[in-house]
Amino acid sequence: MRTDIGFQVVPPTKQCDDTNCPFHGTLSVRGQLMDGKVVSDKAARTVVVQREYLKYIQKYERYEKRRSKLHAHNPDCIAAKTGDRVSLAECRPLSKTKSFVVIQVL
Repeated sequence: MRTDIGFQVVPPTKQCDDTNCPFHGTLSVRGQLMDGKVVSDKAARTVVVQREYLKYIQKYERYEKRRSKLHAHNPDCIAAKTGDRVSLAECRPLSKTKSFVVIQVL
């Protein structure tokens, strides 16, 4: 079990045999770190995470709220459900749309 993945997170207590788990498998994480809310967990080992951010509009000198959805790998040891706030880390592309992995439920 790898406890240090390069980010300051608490490793999960459950054990899993997922090869694409950053804690128990061989998946390395690097790059961006994001937070968001899980809006769907219907697919196998995949969650859809919606994140909200502010975009500055120069013409009006104000910010507007924007939101986007990301697909992320959900290892068995973390098992995030709909409604959870999660922390995502960037990894190599795991499928056509998945380039992030859930590393912590907040």
